[in-house]
Amino acid sequence: MSMTLRRLSRAATAGLVAAAALTAAAHSAEAADTLGSAAAGQGRYFGTAVAASHLGEADYTATLDREFSSVTPENEMKWDATEPSRGTFTFTSADRIVDHAQSQGMDVRGHTLVWHSQLPSWVGSLGASDLRTAMKDHINGLMGHYKGEIHSWDVVNEAFQDGGSGARRSSPFQDKLGDGFIEEAFRTARAADPAAKLCYNDYNTDGVNAKSNAVYNMVKDFKSRGVPIDCVGFQSHFNSNSPVPSDYRQNLQRFADLGVDVQITELDIEGSGSAQAADYTKVVEACLAVDRCTGMTVWGITDKYSWRSSGTPLLFDGNYQEKPAYDAVLSALGGSGDPGDPGDPGDPGDGTASCTATYTRTADWNSGYNGQVTITAGDEPISTWTVTVTLPAQQSVSSLWNGTPTWNGNVMTVKPSWNGTLAAGASTGFGFTAAKNGSDAAPTVGTCTAS
Repeated sequence: MSMTLRRLSRAATAGLVAAAALTAAAHSAEAADTLGSAAAGQGRYFGTAVAASHLGEADYTATLDREFSSVTPENEMKWDATEPSRGTFTFTSADRIVDHAQSQGMDVRGHTLVWHSQLPSWVGSLGASDLRTAMKDHINGLMGHYKGEIHSWDVVNEAFQDGGSGARRSSPFQDKLGDGFIEEAFRTARAADPAAKLCYNDYNTDGVNAKSNAVYNMVKDFKSRGVPIDCVGFQSHFNSNSPVPSDYRQNLQRFADLGVDVQITELDIEGSGSAQAADYTKVVEACLAVDRCTGMTVWGITDKYSWRSSGTPLLFDGNYQEKPAYDAVLSALGGSGDPGDPGDPGDPGDGTASCTATYTRTADWNSGYNGQVTITAGDEPISTWTVTVTLPAQQSVSSLWNGTPTWNGNVMTVKPSWNGTLAAGASTGFGFTAAKNGSDAAPTVGTCTAS
């Protein structure tokens, strides 16, 4: 199907997508009894990796549709699947996943644009000039096909070596284009779809170590020079030899403090029973403790299809039964299978919706700064919020994340872009980058209004 026809087809089914989204929103408001609805109550998504080949299996699709609010194609968007011959793109399998996700009101993470693995042989045979052109053409071809339909893209994947060197990994891109290929990829991606979040994604970067330090320094450099990067993905593949690091939350926080979102992108934890459940709880609690941790994705639905199936690392067993780890994750997200009757005295929903807003400057440099506004629901759940931020007259905002702004002079009114629904006492937030233009004064945050 051509891109134009595909988009016309999407328009024809927009009513179904909207209805699915409204149904999901209503379900979330009634009861946080699934992973997706419970995470939404915390202002986050809960996603899973999906294989197109399993979408015909009833239990697979039923579990996907019931539990998750975001999907990541496992292999269907990788280079060998989408451009096996130079200039010839194929999207059939990826389209199937995107179409299904949209029919259920789910977000889609794009995975991945530039990676050293799963490359067709023709890519590695190119000279430097041709390779640069091919990389940009691939980004434009893939992102152009899905423009406006992908929440976040893993623009570059796994570009750093393991171990203590902090060096870049050998790959056709690194070896022929040098360190600058990552920046080129991000700049190309921003032009291809300005609305999509652009992420760097890697593994063994979950704690503070030489590899994560190298990624941190790259992100810090990108932010200081205006290279477009919105998020960093932490794959989070854990087992007994590589457990959840003790400084996991602190590591997520230090990246968030650079002014990027953080996402847990490929979570799976080998094990079983209470030990596995405890490890999953650590991960969820770490994400919830970091305002800019926008969501979590487990790398698969059922143990039987996991790439580490012998280690039973997922939340559902081979028969799609919920494991203790599932119950632990749902509980950590504040969910429950028995929400009670909202009309009973003392149940959520009988009081007045309220929220508070607090401001923190998270980064500062000579010409500008990053500000973070944290929104916290009161004693009742809320479905949306609004906050005003008044900037000193000289200052201007160059970018804003996790919110939608409107302006009246130097007063910015911010509403949620996706993170409006909060459980009682739960928090979310939005951030912005401001140019000082000679004024180092702090902005004034107004009253938070909720409903």
